[in-house]
Amino acid sequence: MKLTNEFQTIAEDFKRVFDSMASMGSLTLSEADIGKTVHIVVDMVNGFVKQGALSSKEVLSINDDIAEFSAKCENAGITNYALCDCHFEGCTEFDTYPVHCLRGDTESELTDELKNAATFKIFPKLSVNGWLEENFQSEIINSSADTFIITGDCTDMCVIQLALTLKSAMNRINRPSRIIIPMELVATCSLPSRLPETGELAAMLIMQTNGIEIVRNVDFGNIDK
Repeated sequence: MKLTNEFQTIAEDFKRVFDSMASMGSLTLSEADIGKTVHIVVDMVNGFVKQGALSSKEVLSINDDIAEFSAKCENAGITNYALCDCHFEGCTEFDTYPVHCLRGDTESELTDELKNAATFKIFPKLSVNGWLEENFQSEIINSSADTFIITGDCTDMCVIQLALTLKSAMNRINRPSRIIIPMELVATCSLPSRLPETGELAAMLIMQTNGIEIVRNVDFGNIDK
């Protein structure tokens, strides 16, 4: 009976979180935001969008929207970064996940829609956490960026790990920061044994608890040139 009551409480808590997230509005950027704002795209590569063992319809569904958003960022003067899964054969991550996004394979490349939409500074990543890539860390820390819009996949894996460690890194160097997750521009794949909706909702709650801004989308107001 105790276990049943605990599950009931958890279900009620998730309902409250869902209602809260469903009522989120969009964030409108102002001219003052632009100079120190960057856009970081996570894993919008063919191996998660179009082909291979980890591709999914959920991630495909945000591909065109992220391409369009990236173009708007470029037009507004916001730098687009892309963290792209890119593994060596036999890497230890394949003990946990199917083989995917091998170096030199088309799976590890940005989708054509993103390539054609905007210019990206591309950083290959060897793990689920793109912040661990030292060249990417240096790029961000040596810049003046303090506002980070993160889009891509998967919300409960690569996106959350980047968001949390980036926030911690900014706190560590005492740089006030805003890390923004537009819910309409992130997705979680539905693989066997995974519950994408539950995982995504839990990830949103954890990020919000740790100072990450969860919004429905990001609008450019009158600054989209």
